[in-house]
Amino acid sequence: MNLKAIRTKMKPTGETIPATGGTPRANPTPATRLRLAGLILTALLGSILVIWVSRTTWERVDHLQREFDGLKAKDFYLAVHMKGEIQRLNDSLLRYRLRGEPADYDQFQKNSQALTQWFKANQNNAVTPLEREFFKRVGGAYDGYLTDSTNLLAAKLGFLESKAVAFPTSYEKVQQQSEHLLDLCDAFIRDQSSAFDNFLQESNRTLATFQRLLKLSVALLLLLIAWLAVLVYRGAIAPLRLQLTESQATIVRQEKLASLGALAAGVAHEIRNPLTAIKFRLYSLKKSLPANMADNEDAVVIGDEISRLERIVKDFLQFARPSEPELVAIPTQRILEEVHGLLKPQLKKASIELNLETSGSVWVRAGTQQIKQVLINLIQNSADSIGHDGVITLRARNGTGSLAVMEVTDTGRGISVEAQKRLFDPFFTTKEGGTGLGLPIAARIVEKHGGELRYQTQLNHGTTFSIVLPRVSEHEA
Repeated sequence: MNLKAIRTKMKPTGETIPATGGTPRANPTPATRLRLAGLILTALLGSILVIWVSRTTWERVDHLQREFDGLKAKDFYLAVHMKGEIQRLNDSLLRYRLRGEPADYDQFQKNSQALTQWFKANQNNAVTPLEREFFKRVGGAYDGYLTDSTNLLAAKLGFLESKAVAFPTSYEKVQQQSEHLLDLCDAFIRDQSSAFDNFLQESNRTLATFQRLLKLSVALLLLLIAWLAVLVYRGAIAPLRLQLTESQATIVRQEKLASLGALAAGVAHEIRNPLTAIKFRLYSLKKSLPANMADNEDAVVIGDEISRLERIVKDFLQFARPSEPELVAIPTQRILEEVHGLLKPQLKKASIELNLETSGSVWVRAGTQQIKQVLINLIQNSADSIGHDGVITLRARNGTGSLAVMEVTDTGRGISVEAQKRLFDPFFTTKEGGTGLGLPIAARIVEKHGGELRYQTQLNHGTTFSIVLPRVSEHEA
């Protein structure tokens, strides 16, 4: 499995920094869980908003509908009709008083009977409290008006002469009853007008509330949509864009490495041949020199530099065209024990203690010699960082998910911020005489195993390099 190598930027002290791409984490990160919680919260808030706006709008509309149903066009003409009919009856009474013609009497009786039937019909159909109050108050006054009017007509015809009822007095009483009725009708008209004004005001308030709710709901919905878009972007689109960018960078890097491999083979061939010739000539020259001059300082320096060039060419070729690992299932503890036994005596000379912590059964599928090469390189770098009198600790443990981790921890100087920015760049080194290919080669080897090389550093407190590989079960091995 070919995976990407990622150059790293400095992160906060104490945080593990990946040097190469590797197996994805098995557990979701806290940021992912936070974005998921934010998405759920946004959906919940949106649902609550929709329910609240819908319920409030429904209640307002229902109230307005009931108020509107209570309004009837004919109700506005009840008092007007009643007032008009009373005035007609008064006119009939007045004409009858002045002329005394039977036709006026008949007309009064006809109109009064029609008004009485209309009054009873509308009284039975009264719905609103205002209508019922009107018919209740007007009913008594209307009955009194009819009684006095009938007595007045009877006195005019002479039916009540025995009671000595004076017509003018009776007429004035009827007029007073009429004015009272008309006042009641006017009061009802004013009450209806006031009720209608209140209805219009309530309607205006309801419409204003609708507008506010609409504006509020639109604003909140836009806000929620924007927040949802941000969450979707950060939770889905941004990682996809990052993966796409990383994939493109990986493709470009693989292409560069492929070209570099072909170039490395040509360069190695072109350099090795002259170096071999120079080395052979130097050997011949030493043979031809007298014995006391064979160890000439110049000849020694030339020989050392030739060896150094050969090592650089070899390392560069290994970095550009690493061999494929021969994977076998092996416990990590065995690899660490072999490296520990190999390097412990050498480090003891520099007063550096190489410790090995025992661990449980942690198995990986790896090329043993290549992983040993990575560990040896990391241990040597730790020893260079310590100098003298320090401790290097080797340990293996189970990582997150299905990962295994081998760690090299030292008590050295740590890695500076400037060095971290270029730590895995080829030919970058902080050691005198170094080639700057050790860590890039180590990262490439771990990458070939489908893992990643991480580090955690703190100035003047030491550094921990972690080789993270896919773990296999002992039964599987």
